[in-house]
Amino acid sequence: MFPMVTGFMNYGHQTVRAARYIGQGFMITLSHANRLPVTIQYPYEKLIASERFRGRIHFEFDKCIACEVCVRVCPIDLPVVDWKFETDIRKKRLLNYSIDFGICIFCGNCVEYCPTNCLSMTEEYELSTYDRHELNYNQIALGRLPMSVIDDYTIRTILNSPQRKTE
Repeated sequence: MFPMVTGFMNYGHQTVRAARYIGQGFMITLSHANRLPVTIQYPYEKLIASERFRGRIHFEFDKCIACEVCVRVCPIDLPVVDWKFETDIRKKRLLNYSIDFGICIFCGNCVEYCPTNCLSMTEEYELSTYDRHELNYNQIALGRLPMSVIDDYTIRTILNSPQRKTE
C-alpha cells in the first residue's frame, strides 16, 4: 500500500513542478507582449545609422595622390587606381579611381590607412540594383555625397534604441 501512496505523491510533485514550469514560460511570454515592436515600415521609416556605421565610400578626387595604399591594405585588392607618371613635375597624376561595391566587404581599411583622408565612409546603405555592373562606382559616382537620413523630409527617422513611453 505504501508504494501506491508514494507513487501518488510523486505524481502530485511532478504535476506541481510541470505547472510551475508552464507558469514561468507563460510569464516570460506576457513580459514580451509589453515590448515595443522591432520592425519598421522601411521605405517610409528608416533607422538613423550609428556614428561608426560603415556604408558606401566617399572619394575626393582632388586630395588623392595615387599612392595606392588603399589597394595594398584592402584584403581583396579592390580599389582600381589608374595613374600616369608626369615626368616634368615628377609626380603621379590620378586618371581613374573605382570601387566595385558588389565585391567590397566594407572593412574600412582603405579609409583608415589613407594618408590624405580622401576616402571616408558615409551612412548610405541602399546600394541594391538589378544589375551587378551598376555597383562598380567610378570617381564621379564615389564623389557624390549621399543625402542624410535626418535631412530627408519624406521619411520618418527612428533612433536605433526604441524608448518606452512612460505615462
